[in-house]
Amino acid sequence: MAEEIKVVKKPAAKKSPSAAPKAKVAKEVAPVAEEVKVEVVEAPKAKKPAAKKASTGNKAAKVVNRLKARYESEVKKSLHETYKYTSVMEIPGLEKIVINIGVGDATQDSKRLEEAVAELTAITGQKPVITKAKKSIATFKLREGQEIGCKVTLRGLRMWDFFDKLISIALPRVRDFRGVSRNAFDGRGNYTFGIKEQLIFPEIDFDKVAKVRGMDIVVVTTAKTDKEAYSLLELLGVPFHR
Repeated sequence: MAEEIKVVKKPAAKKSPSAAPKAKVAKEVAPVAEEVKVEVVEAPKAKKPAAKKASTGNKAAKVVNRLKARYESEVKKSLHETYKYTSVMEIPGLEKIVINIGVGDATQDSKRLEEAVAELTAITGQKPVITKAKKSIATFKLREGQEIGCKVTLRGLRMWDFFDKLISIALPRVRDFRGVSRNAFDGRGNYTFGIKEQLIFPEIDFDKVAKVRGMDIVVVTTAKTDKEAYSLLELLGVPFHR
């Protein structure tokens, strides 16, 4: 006979009585946990001092020469009243100043030219230009194109500074000075005069000078006549010979 196979089902495991309460507690606690929010508050950062804004106006203070200020405030007004100009642009003024030093002995010793360049640089505050011979002269052993001097052309503030120093400090230091000549105008409003020695300028150290040199100074103005140029220079303080 065939054997009968009985399938015996195992009884389902009974849930522990403590499981249900834990589940309920979990369900009850869950919504509470969702409602709790933790906010992290950062400490306020120290504020950096605001940087001062640079003024958009004059970034650098303008330097005004006292002689130029005098020209603008007094000299121009006086010239306008004297010559009755129809336009302010007709009032004459300084255009440039040219200082030239001839170094004839540079043909035999080039160091003499270097000394003259250094002295002229110290006096004017501007690097000079080397001048060369335009033609050959056998008597002076001079060849065309040979370096025989230096010159400086001053404009703007440097021109006013040099001119102020010239008439206020340098010329009064000339021995037995009685004033500059009135007859050194060229007929077109430009004035030229010479200085016998560079020692009158305060930038030159007497002990370091190898040779005393003179120089030519040309004051170029915008005046149309010598009379107007004379009035301009006299009002600026040029000591003319009486």
